[in-house]
Amino acid sequence: MGLRAPIVNAPMGGVAGGRLAVAVAAAGGLGMIGMGSAGSVEALERELAAAALECELPGLERELMGSAAAPAPGPIGIGLVDWVAAARPGLLDLALAAKPALLSVSFGADLSWAARAREAGIRTATQIYTVEDARRARDAGIDVLVARGLEGGGHGAPELATLPLLEAVLDAVPGPVLAAGGIGSARGVAGMLAAGAAGVWLGTALAAAEESLLSPGGRRALLAARGTDTIVTRVFDVGMDLPWPQRFPARVLRNDFTARWHDRIDELSVTTASPPEQAAAAAAARAELAAADAADDRRIAPVDAGQGVGLVTAVRPVAEILGELCSGAARLLAGDRTDPPRWGC
Repeated sequence: MGLRAPIVNAPMGGVAGGRLAVAVAAAGGLGMIGMGSAGSVEALERELAAAALECELPGLERELMGSAAAPAPGPIGIGLVDWVAAARPGLLDLALAAKPALLSVSFGADLSWAARAREAGIRTATQIYTVEDARRARDAGIDVLVARGLEGGGHGAPELATLPLLEAVLDAVPGPVLAAGGIGSARGVAGMLAAGAAGVWLGTALAAAEESLLSPGGRRALLAARGTDTIVTRVFDVGMDLPWPQRFPARVLRNDFTARWHDRIDELSVTTASPPEQAAAAAAARAELAAADAADDRRIAPVDAGQGVGLVTAVRPVAEILGELCSGAARLLAGDRTDPPRWGC
């Protein structure tokens, strides 16, 4: 793909829009536009148009998405959520029609979308969490595997930490594997590349970038958080009626809502058999959550964040972030260390 930097931004819903994708591509990485739980045809059209605007193009007919004649500063891809694409007719069709440099679809068992992408000449990727996932993805002809460890922010299967998962997958299947989860520094990038990753898939490290779509409240919460301030939970999916498979809870920042409801998640799930008191309390909690999300009150509403969140300390441009990560990783891999090895070699 002609990348100058071994970095792909995670297609974070509500965060990774067209502007972020173009900035990552301009900095030498692979920029991804993300469609999360709220993804739709209209949202993807809007972010493709935003990417085109960043490139000073009149419209999508100029083939923004990474062909040989594309005027974009570098390759740009699209990331979808499996169940969202299935529920929103036309979303996958639009993603394929846009001819992205990479199409990622994750969080589902049906990998038939990969054949459609392959027929359209589009490279494919998907997140995997176990060696079995990796083998199924390779058998389906998926080009790039994203080994997402349990440290990662947002939704994912909390099966293995990033490094053990990466090691196991590299030993089990051929082809390029990207490392994802908890990577937020030059040391982290260098470590994953040294372990054999073809590159890194970064989410939290770029979520507060100047070019992201993250809300002001979300940015403030990220910048104030420590690495120990996250929790893996399903309370927001249940409280917002999002049909995420149970295998994929989300790593988010702890807040007042998780403190109250994480250990009482069953009480948020209301059925016709629920006692009236429980139903009323759940309805009030859901209404509070919806209002907080609309008001950008992150004391109640969710903020996705991985365990590398403590390394995010300022709102900075993507070019600066990627430049620091890549130059620092290159120095480390070349043996330029400020703390020389102590093992006598």
